[in-house]
Amino acid sequence: MPVAIITGASKGLGRVLAEALAGRGWDLVLDARGAETLADTAGAVSAHGTRVTALPGDVTDAAHRAELVAAAWRLGGVDLLVHNASALGAEPLVRLEELPLEGLRRALEVNLVAGLGLVQEALPLLRAARAGAVIAVSSDAATEAYETWGGYGASKAALDHLMAVLAVEEPGLRVWAVDPGDMATDLYAAAVPDDREPRPEPAAVVPAFMRLLDERPASGRYGAPALLDEAR
Repeated sequence: MPVAIITGASKGLGRVLAEALAGRGWDLVLDARGAETLADTAGAVSAHGTRVTALPGDVTDAAHRAELVAAAWRLGGVDLLVHNASALGAEPLVRLEELPLEGLRRALEVNLVAGLGLVQEALPLLRAARAGAVIAVSSDAATEAYETWGGYGASKAALDHLMAVLAVEEPGLRVWAVDPGDMATDLYAAAVPDDREPRPEPAAVVPAFMRLLDERPASGRYGAPALLDEAR
């Protein structure tokens, strides 16, 4: 069975991606900081009959990243790495003049540095896979200048560029930066708690991610809404 590592997998997009992959027979290594919520997710996902290893921890910790990859190796390797864990930099979001530098550093460490660290740790197994792939969950804040989204957007823009370079350096892999679009997630609620506009549930964008895995288009940056529109 193919094996995927998913960071930030206890809820939101990470959880529904885990459920979709398990439904397709994937074995999974799941990461999140909240041990209790992650255990609940692992229990639900494992009901599909696949092997699920849940490892609570912080992706900025090199030892934890090594533990994730070692767990995947014990399941058979790494066919897919999904870097979904994210930090906003401030909750709620604030203008750049107020953005704590420690918050910016945290966003960069989680969204960017940990993403590269995990890729580096998993790269030998990804190269050995029959169809190794990396998905970095991006944001439209990486390409658009939205007020108060500067720190988070900068970290995601840097992640997009890092993934583009990885794709050039590793032509044998598929490397996709994916903007899932607006979603009703805890992350968005923490970012803009006063925004009550209805947004799609994360499950609504899962078919876009599955389409990437099924069709394996060229490495690059993709928007989930566009992928869904094209599939209709």
